[in-house]
Amino acid sequence: MGFYSERILPNLIACACGSKPVANHRKIMVPEASGRVLEVGMGSGPNLPYYDASRVSQIIGVEPSKGMRIKARRAIDAQSIPVELVDAPGEALPVEDHSIDTVLLAFTLCTIPDYEAALAEMRRVLKPDGRLVFMEHGLAPDESVVKWQRRLEPVWKITGGGCHLTRPMDRLIGEGGFRIDRLEADYEPRTPKFAGYIYRGLAGVR
Repeated sequence: MGFYSERILPNLIACACGSKPVANHRKIMVPEASGRVLEVGMGSGPNLPYYDASRVSQIIGVEPSKGMRIKARRAIDAQSIPVELVDAPGEALPVEDHSIDTVLLAFTLCTIPDYEAALAEMRRVLKPDGRLVFMEHGLAPDESVVKWQRRLEPVWKITGGGCHLTRPMDRLIGEGGFRIDRLEADYEPRTPKFAGYIYRGLAGVR
């Protein structure tokens, strides 16, 4: 990983992911997590303040970026819930089968190179009655916006750490072996539409 990926990009992502609109989604969705939680793509730890400590027994944070793991330490130190931070990609989760109550996926699936493998791993580690809590940005419903997403995506991926603009998140999650039980999807106000179509919801294992 180069200087940009490990020194510059973590700061840019932490700033973007800490914005007020994104934080509002975290406030709504993160408290849905319960039991033993696996957070895929912990980043700098922006979700940690929003967990309900009365409902969560442990958090396992998976984060492949060394720069992000360094930034996450401060948030972890301020957390009352036990947190284990693991250096691993979403495609190879170092967790035993059917041992997780909640998988939290927060603005991460857009960056994972092999999203199919990652979703298969999430399905593997979840208990039969476990839940996937997700909030992601992705493919917009309007063709005029989609045209811009497709035009911008090649450059966006380079500068944004592999972030894709055109992934249809609900379809990918459904095709990944999950049953979507709740879904809300809409444009985030005061955010460029090409990067601001947000999917958030709950899913179970099919």
